Amino acid sequence: MHLTKPLYRWAMLSCLLFTLACSSANKVPAVSSVEPERFGPAEIKREVANSEVLRQSFVGFALYDPELNEMVVEHNADKYFVPASNTKLFTFYAGLKMLGDSIPALKYVSRGDSLIFWGTGDPTFTHMDLKNTIAYDFLKNRPEKKLYYIDAPFASTPYASNWGWDDYNYYYQPERNVFPVHGNIVKFLREEGKPAYSTTPGYFKAQVSADSADAPNGDTFVRGWRNNSITYYPKQAAARFSTEVPFITSPATVVALLADTLNRPVEWLKTDVPENGKVLYGLPADTVFKRMLQVSDNLLAEQLMALASGTISDTLSVERAIQYMKRTYLSDLPDEPVWVDGSGLSSMNMFTPRSIIALLQKLLQERPQEELLPMLATGGRPGTFRNIYKADVPYVFGKSGTLSHVHNQSGYILTKSGKMLLFSFMNNNYAVPTSAIRDEMVRIMTEVHNRY
Repeated sequence: MHLTKPLYRWAMLSCLLFTLACSSANKVPAVSSVEPERFGPAEIKREVANSEVLRQSFVGFALYDPELNEMVVEHNADKYFVPASNTKLFTFYAGLKMLGDSIPALKYVSRGDSLIFWGTGDPTFTHMDLKNTIAYDFLKNRPEKKLYYIDAPFASTPYASNWGWDDYNYYYQPERNVFPVHGNIVKFLREEGKPAYSTTPGYFKAQVSADSADAPNGDTFVRGWRNNSITYYPKQAAARFSTEVPFITSPATVVALLADTLNRPVEWLKTDVPENGKVLYGLPADTVFKRMLQVSDNLLAEQLMALASGTISDTLSVERAIQYMKRTYLSDLPDEPVWVDGSGLSSMNMFTPRSIIALLQKLLQERPQEELLPMLATGGRPGTFRNIYKADVPYVFGKSGTLSHVHNQSGYILTKSGKMLLFSFMNNNYAVPTSAIRDEMVRIMTEVHNRY
């Protein structure tokens, strides 16, 4: 929820009056009315630059005041940092500029008793966390039509450059493809008190085998390196669990999953995509943007860039959409981004804090503040900020980004004085636990909220 300055000040005043009234009723001595020490630009920069926690990491910081139209604090703001999932802010902006109000779910042509369809890159078909049955119902409820799937041209590889090869078994690194099904993951779920677990999609149940040995890395389910055989290790299994394992994608697997999910035959038609295909639109784009930003969903981010590329070419390509955005809508950034993927999983991505600030300014120009802020991760609310910046009235809205030895936060902060500031706080190359870096960043930004 967005609060204007008067409303925000009224809310803070109400809390103060309530506290004073309670204190008076209990005959507690009055609290000193001395103003807290000023926490201006010089003090903020000193806290960032001289922090004992951050002293061995590479730190970048930028704080911008949109009312003054000036940067109020800069520390290594012109240096390049690995952004991790801060990259998703750029993906969000690409979606705003290149996609319409709704996500293209699929394309199709109808010929006699045949319905021929192909993918657009939409990641939401039977996605387990996004309720979307539009394309499913469209394909399911046409018994008079035979279904034929064409694998549309896709120029991107399943993994982007410099993704971790040994992360293939983990939920956060599913493969990219032209027609994701079930989010390109297999979900294993066991509820408390139940001896058996469920497998979704059920198609993969036959490909799971149990092993009584100890699991490598302590994982309950381990997929084969280059196949979809999955080993279940009961010794590692908890009484209840929910585990997601990415599967290897291919046109044959897509067709098999579609047939299994729709419970009707689907044939792979090995031919070129027909011209003049009609577009079936699915979920509102904002629904996908919000999910991608708040929980940092990597597949949604990658596929949004693939979807965006479909507006400029018949061949889907994450890289082509990135290059288009850099040439057009991002050519005026202070520093040219080194932008490799949509999710930020690649450690080859590099952005500067001041370029992220420039992007945050662009987002404010695209969306009113009251519509933009609820799209982002919010302090103390469900999402990646749920355990930090907790307050009755939220005051931090943004995006975190974490890889090994990388933790960043960028977004918008509301101060008790009624200001809204844009910030980008980036930390690379540290050896201490990420939790220590995060706590120090939260401490400094909370001081900005309280005292700036």
